[in-house]
Amino acid sequence: MADSSIERFKRVVAVACAQLEERRQEINDLNVFPVADGDTGDNMALTMRHVLDELDRLGKEGDGDPARPEIVRHVARAALMGARGNSGVILSQIVRGAAEELATPPGRLIDPMLIAAALSNAERAAYASVREPAEGTMLTVIREMATAVARRLAHWEQHRLSPDAADSEQNALLGEMLATALAAADSAVEHTPEQLAVLADNGVVDAGALGLAIIVRGFIAGLAGAEADLPEIAHYAPARTIDVHHTGSRYRYCTNFIVSGESLESRPYVMRLEEIGDSVLVVGDEATLKVHVHTDDPDAAKAIFAGVGLVEREDIADMSEQIAEREARLRLARTGVVAVASGEGLGRLFEDLGAAVVDGGPTLNPSTNDLLKGIEHAGGSEILLLPNSADVVLAAEEAARLSDREVVIVSSDSQQASLAAMVELDPEASASANAQRLTGVLESIRAGSVAPAVKDDSEGRFATGDCVGFEGEDVVAWGDPEATLRQTLEHLAVGAEIVTVIGGEDAPIDLDGIPPPNGVELETHYGGQRHYYWLIAAQ
Repeated sequence: MADSSIERFKRVVAVACAQLEERRQEINDLNVFPVADGDTGDNMALTMRHVLDELDRLGKEGDGDPARPEIVRHVARAALMGARGNSGVILSQIVRGAAEELATPPGRLIDPMLIAAALSNAERAAYASVREPAEGTMLTVIREMATAVARRLAHWEQHRLSPDAADSEQNALLGEMLATALAAADSAVEHTPEQLAVLADNGVVDAGALGLAIIVRGFIAGLAGAEADLPEIAHYAPARTIDVHHTGSRYRYCTNFIVSGESLESRPYVMRLEEIGDSVLVVGDEATLKVHVHTDDPDAAKAIFAGVGLVEREDIADMSEQIAEREARLRLARTGVVAVASGEGLGRLFEDLGAAVVDGGPTLNPSTNDLLKGIEHAGGSEILLLPNSADVVLAAEEAARLSDREVVIVSSDSQQASLAAMVELDPEASASANAQRLTGVLESIRAGSVAPAVKDDSEGRFATGDCVGFEGEDVVAWGDPEATLRQTLEHLAVGAEIVTVIGGEDAPIDLDGIPPPNGVELETHYGGQRHYYWLIAAQ
């Protein structure tokens, strides 16, 4: 980001905020450490939102374009002032540590060397903020990112940017550097259960660790633009059990406030706060301290700072209520669902219906180990497995055999039919009962597709590259894309009430221009699948 461009800072932070917000509830539902109060996603999102609001204010109220040192100082302070909970306070220290490095060399462009230094200082600040650092958390993620970038820098030919480097050149170089950090973060998140027993016991990754990885991906997306093809960060199902009180604080109130004064130091107050609570974090500078403590007596925590400075911005949450609300939300259904999907949009459609998704790749062909991981991450005491392709059944059967959970496989051979059938799922019923129910629904659904021909037809109906419409594996239409899609829809719609069409990654025409067949409701979605222009289900 060039010194004189607050708009570029805002764009990057705005994209990170948006991506974090999209997965805020997922992060909340993973939250079992240090307290299972289900607010990690909220705390991280609010911290980032405070930063974005400050950038917006600075852009509107400032005198022209502020220089980078001024911008990052405002960012660091906004993160501190907006921080809430353990995750928010630690995130604020990661931001502060990075900001200290980014602000120090005025006039120098942010280049790979500066990014490496910023991540290293962010790691130091994060670890220093916690008296007893726990691995398998967001601390581990920031350390792994800093280490990966430092290693990458050692083999990087272009460590520095010339002062006249174009924005596009700078964005590309920073995006490549942050991609290294993201890969390390994604791997670190996946391995958090191996480092923290409570995560493994509950079948989840660390919530804060995932949140930090999502923020980094958002930074890259903000630099690269909406059209960039970025790696996806895996989605994770909620905890398998809600009996996690043994990991929580024995105190009731999560207490946060700001102390403003002069010549402030954090160290003298930590031990006094620990006498009345736990999860103590006191961070900041000589003018401002951010205090976080779990305690039964918030007033006593504030009284420690009487005469020291002005106590303001109080934020006190009843963790017993938060935990009760979380348990009510995550009360485990008897049956959880694992679905194999190919395409970003299709994955989201299955997730919206409550399924844990296994990425089948472009050919819808996941490994047994991929399926086994999906089963392990899914909620529910029993698992319903939707292979969604005849080619996946053998791997699904092997995964079911290897799993220590009860797994029932549904004979589903298409993604579009499974999506249509999943609305009939009863999470409180057994997996066997659900399998019987969904099998009956699947038998009533006519599944079809439209795809480009990969070879000339032996009967001379179509040539390689022409569109071909199918019901199951039977050819029902061929020709140009629009005519073939219309004919296939009309064929499948006979006797149906609803027809669902899922657009593929390379679909040649917009579905908005396709009218529904007579008397039939038409639903359209983006699936992002390869090889098939459209997947169709009629019921």
